Amino acid sequence: MKLILVLSLVALAVAAPPPLTNYPTGEPQLLRYENDAFDNRGYNFAFEQSDGQTREEQGELRNEGREDEYTAVKGSYSWVGPDGVKYIVRYIADENGFQPEIEEGPGGAVPPAVVASLLG
Repeated sequence: MKLILVLSLVALAVAAPPPLTNYPTGEPQLLRYENDAFDNRGYNFAFEQSDGQTREEQGELRNEGREDEYTAVKGSYSWVGPDGVKYIVRYIADENGFQPEIEEGPGGAVPPAVVASLLG
């Protein structure tokens, strides 16, 4: 009985996935933060974290005062994946809808499911 228990524990330890080594330990630290609004006519914001995650976005009011008034948005966000590769999504959202472009650093390949979810 003890042998079965020991063998079960050994099998469980061997089957456990290795720890993620590409992520820093602890909570990510905010390295940069900017946030500006322009009288309801637009905005800019950006942040960068110690774990490699970033985001920048600019919004601009278009067709102000008209029936087809909208906010056009341009921006990007990035992260470092568990494979150590930096992934970047650049996008525009305007009268033509959401238009993302995905880029990966050296050695990376964006999984097809991620591409499909971004492109709708």
